[in-house]
Amino acid sequence: MLLVTGVTGCTTIGYYSQAVSGHLSLMMAGDSVDGLIANDATPAELKDKLATSQRARRFARDALSLPVGDAFTDYVALDRPWVVVNLVAVPEFALAPHRWCYPVLGCQAYRGYFNLDDAVAEQTGFNEAGYDTFIGGVTAYSTLGWFDDPLHSGFTGMSDDRMVALMFHELAHRVVYIGDDTAFNESFATAVELEGLRLWSNRSGDPESFRRALERLQQRNQTLALVETTTSQLEALYQQQERLSVDTMRERKADLLAGLLEAYSELSRQWTQPGPFGDSPASLNNANLALFRQYNQYVPGFRQLLRDQNHDFKAFYAAVEALSERPETERSRQLAELSERFVEDF
Repeated sequence: MLLVTGVTGCTTIGYYSQAVSGHLSLMMAGDSVDGLIANDATPAELKDKLATSQRARRFARDALSLPVGDAFTDYVALDRPWVVVNLVAVPEFALAPHRWCYPVLGCQAYRGYFNLDDAVAEQTGFNEAGYDTFIGGVTAYSTLGWFDDPLHSGFTGMSDDRMVALMFHELAHRVVYIGDDTAFNESFATAVELEGLRLWSNRSGDPESFRRALERLQQRNQTLALVETTTSQLEALYQQQERLSVDTMRERKADLLAGLLEAYSELSRQWTQPGPFGDSPASLNNANLALFRQYNQYVPGFRQLLRDQNHDFKAFYAAVEALSERPETERSRQLAELSERFVEDF
């Protein structure tokens, strides 16, 4: 998730104000990680987590060539499990999410809030307009290097391997960012997260952590296959809006989403870790599907591109940068071709 850092336009000044003030409050609340590690009053478990985070910072810089800067050198204890919440809104009979546009960052398919009540207030407006909506908690975000993003209890509350992977993911957003292409940005960061964790786990003598990550990836891929099947069926349905009544459209849409939910629940019973939609989601809608597809679409393609660069991360980033400068249709085509060549190397 990316925090909006610019301010423009009187109609959205309230949103920008909460984004900037929320992040600045987070930064001001931080304590030095090194200081906490050296402090005898810091709980031993937290000390261990913080020490691991600093090893991961150095690893990201030295082994993954990520632009670490002073990110994750301060620590903030949050009073909630998430740092921000994201709102996604999609028309009732469509699959393309509403897009919010910002200076510098371009357009995104979600909007982040530090205050849940603010997100709910905007969600209410979309609900009243007939949109499908979803609000989800986000453990971390990136300011693209504009600020030194702090570590916080959302990170340290994770297992070591998941904390490290999330750090790699957020740092990857500092490398390449395209306004208006959430799928590109998030798939790239997820690929860096996975390949970074592969190296980290091997060098740490803990290959099991990468096996668990691959298991989660397999669960995402299996879920994505279900989602893509359902979205194809929904697309066909939504194209019939002029022929079918609203009640018929809603009934058929509900049947398709119920079928997806049933298939996901049956599949997830075989897994040893929680799946992308959780253990037993009560319902799914267009917004859930849109958000999930944004984050997973091109991961195999980026991982294949890294292989094509012989796992040289600097060369990989240069190749990604060059790809980011191509038109969207060409980027998508190349990533699809790369994805077709990718085979998981267990």
